[in-house]
Amino acid sequence: MNQLKTGTLYIVPTPIGNLSDITNRALKILKDVDLIAAENIRHTNILLQNFNIKNQLILMNKDNEKTQSDNLINKLKQGNKIALVSNAGTPIINDPGSILIAKCYFFHIKIIPLPGPCAAITALSASGIKNNRFCYEGFLPSKKKTRCDLLFSLKEETRTIIFYESKYRILQSIRDIIEQIDKNRHIVIAREITKKWESIYGAKAHLMLKWLQEDKNRYRGELIIIIDGFKKPQKNNLSKKVFDTFLKVKNFLSLKQSVLLTSQIHKISKNILYQQVIKNKDDKII
Repeated sequence: MNQLKTGTLYIVPTPIGNLSDITNRALKILKDVDLIAAENIRHTNILLQNFNIKNQLILMNKDNEKTQSDNLINKLKQGNKIALVSNAGTPIINDPGSILIAKCYFFHIKIIPLPGPCAAITALSASGIKNNRFCYEGFLPSKKKTRCDLLFSLKEETRTIIFYESKYRILQSIRDIIEQIDKNRHIVIAREITKKWESIYGAKAHLMLKWLQEDKNRYRGELIIIIDGFKKPQKNNLSKKVFDTFLKVKNFLSLKQSVLLTSQIHKISKNILYQQVIKNKDDKII
């Protein structure tokens, strides 16, 4: 009850393209709160008008976030219920609001986050790339050196990597991925997720660049880059136990038969075993 008296801040995700993706719960909160803190009032008004919602809007963007957060905290202290929304998707992720959230915790003001749309997660789910471990890096830096330094630092990142990128820099960013990471690294470009011109396409980095260059329509709109994680080279060195078995069998069978039987006993690739046998034979190890 004490938390309710001090007001509540709701973090309300909004559609990233298709307005039908908004939840009933989100609509109810946008209707019932005392005011809505919006990153862009005009943009949010379009959403509210579509669902016949009338409510007070207050602007909170990256330019006025510090001062506006203090203003909103005062309203929350007075018992107001406030909804925080961004232009699209889940607030705070690359959008204003982190200062307000921190102040809410400081003043023990209740925060209620709603689940909802997120372009990065939506794209990842359809990418076909391993998604149980991933890192989200936000927008790629606009300056080439900073961008290249970041990409190089992620060259051996084993988790799937997610970036946002602008249509104005996408071609150069793909070139930088080729140069700093690997021309053969598999990447996916997701464009205009949930919108009319949505597309998702995957290819090796150098082939992706060629595909994009063939048609500028392929990189119009909002873009997400998903990069497959670094795969550590598999070692072909086999254990001493495998070679001991091979040597014992070799006393009775031909090289080919010994390799086949040893591979079956230890459940390993006969080709890898054969290559190692030949290599060790050349090196006079066996």
